[in-house]
Amino acid sequence: MPSNRWIKNALPGALGILLFLLIWELLGRTGVLGLTWPPLTSVIATLIDPSKTALFLRATSASLTSAGTGYLAGGALGLVAALAGHLIPTLQEGLSRFAAVVNSVPPIALASVFLVLVTTESTPTAVAAIKVFFIIFIAVQSGLRSATPAQHDLFTSLGTGRFKRLWLLEVPTMLPVAMSGLKIAVPVALIGAFVGEWFGASRGLGVLILNAMQNFQISMLWSAVLLATLVSLAVYFILTMVESIVHLRLT
Repeated sequence: MPSNRWIKNALPGALGILLFLLIWELLGRTGVLGLTWPPLTSVIATLIDPSKTALFLRATSASLTSAGTGYLAGGALGLVAALAGHLIPTLQEGLSRFAAVVNSVPPIALASVFLVLVTTESTPTAVAAIKVFFIIFIAVQSGLRSATPAQHDLFTSLGTGRFKRLWLLEVPTMLPVAMSGLKIAVPVALIGAFVGEWFGASRGLGVLILNAMQNFQISMLWSAVLLATLVSLAVYFILTMVESIVHLRLT
């Protein structure tokens, strides 16, 4: 049964997370790691504190907006660049090198550059877009090459034109790889947005984390980190479900 298989695959991960949370609570309670590692229950209490709900919602909304916009922009640019390189072979090497160079730049360095090029409020989106661009570019590029020689020979024997072959053969074989890239790009987009928010943004989870560090608000710091992790996992899980649906429809 598919449901039983899903439970069997998910169970080890769930047990691992449960064990990690238990160790977190024990380390916080015993004080082994000092004041900078509070108990998980204290972090959760801060996170669900009604007086801080509006603050967390505003910060989460700002970060999701920046990361989401960057995700869509970077994904679109990566898709277009990969398709252009695939259809025009002379562009392929140059685009691949450009993507590799861009990806080698640390997010903090990118944020510093974008401070000069765009506004402080746009920096999180720009950093997220650049980091997502590389992942989608590589995923789509690899996916477009995943069709087998036998499949290409079949389309050649049928006299299929270049664009028709792209649409009927290369795009369908590319979709599973592209979906994996889209899934991997989720935490990358969020991290890019958080780093960009450290450089003058007015709100966001990155701003909340930075302010909590500067003011030694340990519970607030860990609450923001936990919330950022939960948001990333939720979006990742949704895309995992979408990926499963795509695989089912293509098989």
